[in-house]
Amino acid sequence: MTTALGSVRPKTGNERGTYIYIGVYSAVLYMVLLIAPVITSKLVEQFGLSATQVGGLLSLELGAFSLATVPAYLWLRRVNLVTATQVFTIIAVLGNIISGLVDSYVLLVICRVITSLAAGSITVIILGLSGKAANPGRAYGLFVAAQLVMGAVILALFPSIFATLNVSAIYWTMAGLAALCIPAAKQINPDALRASSETKAVASTAQTRQFPLFLAVLGLAAVFFFYVGLSSVWSFMGQIAANANLDLGTTSLILSLATLPGIASSVLATWLGDSPWRRAFLIGGYLAMTASIALLFGLTGALQFALAAVVFKFAWTFILPYLLTSISDLDSNGQLMNSTNLMIGSGFALGPALGGVLIESSGGFDALLWTACAGVVISMIFAVSIQRRKV
Repeated sequence: MTTALGSVRPKTGNERGTYIYIGVYSAVLYMVLLIAPVITSKLVEQFGLSATQVGGLLSLELGAFSLATVPAYLWLRRVNLVTATQVFTIIAVLGNIISGLVDSYVLLVICRVITSLAAGSITVIILGLSGKAANPGRAYGLFVAAQLVMGAVILALFPSIFATLNVSAIYWTMAGLAALCIPAAKQINPDALRASSETKAVASTAQTRQFPLFLAVLGLAAVFFFYVGLSSVWSFMGQIAANANLDLGTTSLILSLATLPGIASSVLATWLGDSPWRRAFLIGGYLAMTASIALLFGLTGALQFALAAVVFKFAWTFILPYLLTSISDLDSNGQLMNSTNLMIGSGFALGPALGGVLIESSGGFDALLWTACAGVVISMIFAVSIQRRKV
């Protein structure tokens, strides 16, 4: 497979092992985000926390997950990736175990931040390896699909399994699953990113000329606006449905079923891998996502809401692998993909906060929906702008 420069993309050791690593760790690392509703209710019940405290805790976790990018600029290309993964995994395991033992809100926040920093550091490695895989599109598709499959399992099983247990059981379950990931660390080439950097060193000057800094900035901005638009709408889908007089049971069923087409689209993107049709796939996905948001204006019934939720979920999980692949084509040393993790976390954190402000200030959802549409369209423009013909 060739890059836009026409050079052969280096392999990161055993490709199959790399894909195993990406799939296993992606599924487990994002559990804390996928089970946020379960954890939230348990924290309120066990610790008597207010909504503000719970929101603050989850925001700090997400922020730490993203901020793991910053120190990674210093170590990512200098360490043994197997050893680094094992160390970060052990930290995550211990953090989850201790989280289930503490009885203080402050100590819980500290434990969750440290745990998320470790998990975020492994995510940086995942993104770096995905960008250097023989087929980045397939790697990023697997990155998304693994999360969604785990999310579907959690939505189906966790509420009943942990209904009579406290939050400690959830944290200890995450610790156990993280521990099971450790053998997967040995599946990757420990010097994959370091070796990749050396391989591309000769071409760095040409790479800079082909892909100037402003294209990298456009790529990062595309990811940021994509996640702002995504998270601002998805976070308030329940409230939008309630405003249209849909009952909670119907809304929950629709949102759960919407996970299935999301899995299907990410699996489709994984199967297709990188493609000369990437630009068309991106445009089609973005237009579908914008249309799904537009369907939420003047929401009147369950059928309209179901169509919007299904298309929204299908579109964004199809877009993401191709968007990440587009950015990896601009990356000469792994640091751009490292920065992408920061944009993902920042956009994911800003979206709900911005959405809440817009809802409260306008007294409705139209301002939120218009802003989300604008974010998606801006992301599409930037994503299309960084595409380059493969040779």
